[in-house]
Amino acid sequence: MRTSRADPDPLSRLIVELLARTGIRKGELLALTVDAVVQIGSAFWLRIPVGKLHNDRYIPLHPQLKEMLDDWIANHRPTGLRSQRLLLERNRPITALRVATALSRLSHEAGIGHVTAHQLRHTLATQAINRGMSIDAIAALLGHNTLAMTMIYARIADKTVAEEYFNVTEKVEALYGQPRQLPRDDEGSEMRKLRGEMHRRMLGNGHCAPPVETDCHFESICESCTFFVTTIEFRPTLQAQRDDAENKGQIARQKIFDGLLERLDHEAS
Repeated sequence: MRTSRADPDPLSRLIVELLARTGIRKGELLALTVDAVVQIGSAFWLRIPVGKLHNDRYIPLHPQLKEMLDDWIANHRPTGLRSQRLLLERNRPITALRVATALSRLSHEAGIGHVTAHQLRHTLATQAINRGMSIDAIAALLGHNTLAMTMIYARIADKTVAEEYFNVTEKVEALYGQPRQLPRDDEGSEMRKLRGEMHRRMLGNGHCAPPVETDCHFESICESCTFFVTTIEFRPTLQAQRDDAENKGQIARQKIFDGLLERLDHEAS
């Protein structure tokens, strides 16, 4: 980021900032049009009209990136052309090779080796996770829709995405304010929490994917099975599950555990 900001080529600077600040895919970057920046309320958003999953999504724009886009359109993008593409060079839409060349040149000048557009996407997500952004918000920000991508997917309000994005922006910016090198295996508390959540949600042939705060109607399905067997040493756990169901107003689930506890008490007596 520091190297790109000092680069004299405005297109290369914009390519890096767009990829690093928004996490968009390279194909989405190439497909951006001049009307991609939209205002919703008092905030500005980047509209991704046809992403990998063929559904619109909106990404909150950092004010500095909004200024760069305004400057690009006003002072650097060729005018009077039939093309509506945002990123043009020599009157033609830029190619994937142009993006790769810019990233390769700047990353080698920065002394960090080869960098791809997808690595910048991963970097944004990792930075955000380690600084407290929720998994739901990251899934919405990056346009993910499966657990394999971000462990969980939930369709949440754009307002929540924006709030969480700007909550971590200053922390992410701090990384670029001073030279530092993190250990290759460095992992923050949020990433460790994410890995733990992934393990808890693992099933025999996939993952359980609802948001963690969402009640599941099937969470006591094993206890209601006729083949389920329990013994007295599990009574404290069953009691805790029964109390949890009562607190949540889940009457049917509560009755299941009431029956199990009654059977255990009867057998014990």
